[in-house]
Amino acid sequence: MAWPASRLHPIPDSFSDQTGALLEPLGVAIHAVDLGKISEGSRVGIFGCGPIGLLIEQVAVARGAKVVLATEPIEARREAALRYGAAIALDPNMEDYAGELAEAGESGGLDVAFEASNDSRAIQDAVDAARPGGRVIITGIPSDDLMVVRASTARRKGLSLLLTRRMKEVYDRAIGLVTSGAVDLDSLVTHRFSLSSFSPAFDTALRRAGHKVIINP
Repeated sequence: MAWPASRLHPIPDSFSDQTGALLEPLGVAIHAVDLGKISEGSRVGIFGCGPIGLLIEQVAVARGAKVVLATEPIEARREAALRYGAAIALDPNMEDYAGELAEAGESGGLDVAFEASNDSRAIQDAVDAARPGGRVIITGIPSDDLMVVRASTARRKGLSLLLTRRMKEVYDRAIGLVTSGAVDLDSLVTHRFSLSSFSPAFDTALRRAGHKVIINP
């Protein structure tokens, strides 16, 4: 496909095609973290640990943030969140989830809470865990196109709720993060399929059986 050269970014020869394809979701994570205005030592939480949530976590850690907690119902994704630096990973379906969430968010709450699921409950959890004056960055896409949040909590705390979609002009920064080793994209790929197996590839992604699913033409 012909495309204006001014809109293209050269990919280093050391990058695989797979790495190049994953620069776009990394760009989404970079944009989300930019909105969070993270500084060294910021206390952050990740609510939803799919590929975008895990990339947000990696970028936040690279910025010097302290990932106080991550929440995710799928065990393999919780384990990944711990590998990428989360102090604790909670299952929102566990019996004492509310208590564990409150305990993990102690010391005044989170400076920035990143929501990266398709569930309004995660948005409310992020609002509950954020400190007064904190920021909640919403990147997930609700399956029913509705977001529900308890207004009294958000208003009382004076929270900044910011929604994000896609990315901005961050490809060069994404390439730099991967080149420096600050972000590991290849570790997110758990399944690979040929083009002729596109149907089971999409089924795998819909079942959330792993992290990132790649189709190799």
